[in-house]
Amino acid sequence: MQERQYPRIGIAAIIIRGRKVLLGKRKNKNHGFGTWAFPGGKLELVESPEECVKREVMEETGMKIKNVKFFSLTNDVFDAEKHYVTLFYTCKVESGEPRAMEPEKCENWEWFEWEKMPRPLFLTIEHLLEQKVNPVG
Repeated sequence: MQERQYPRIGIAAIIIRGRKVLLGKRKNKNHGFGTWAFPGGKLELVESPEECVKREVMEETGMKIKNVKFFSLTNDVFDAEKHYVTLFYTCKVESGEPRAMEPEKCENWEWFEWEKMPRPLFLTIEHLLEQKVNPVG
């Protein structure tokens, strides 16, 4: 009997500075290669989503964040075996400048206006944009 599979929970940090958001170009060959994405990752066991946002941002960018607030969620089916529910949180920089702390996973970090984000975007952001939301106001 095959083990039953369930969606995973993904976390994405929409870091806002002025009217811009932070995006990184993904290098993961198996998951979104060449697309632009927010910092984020998988929610770990017994971790709160807010803790996950802070941890992932620090691990990926070296920045400390504040004012972490739930923003939206998306249902993201990448293929028959890769399904995530992604929780998006807005936040602001408390300290630091973005650095590629995991260069094997992300080429670089750049600030973009919400209306002028680069393409191609990671599937989760495409689904978020379908909701016609704007976290920068």
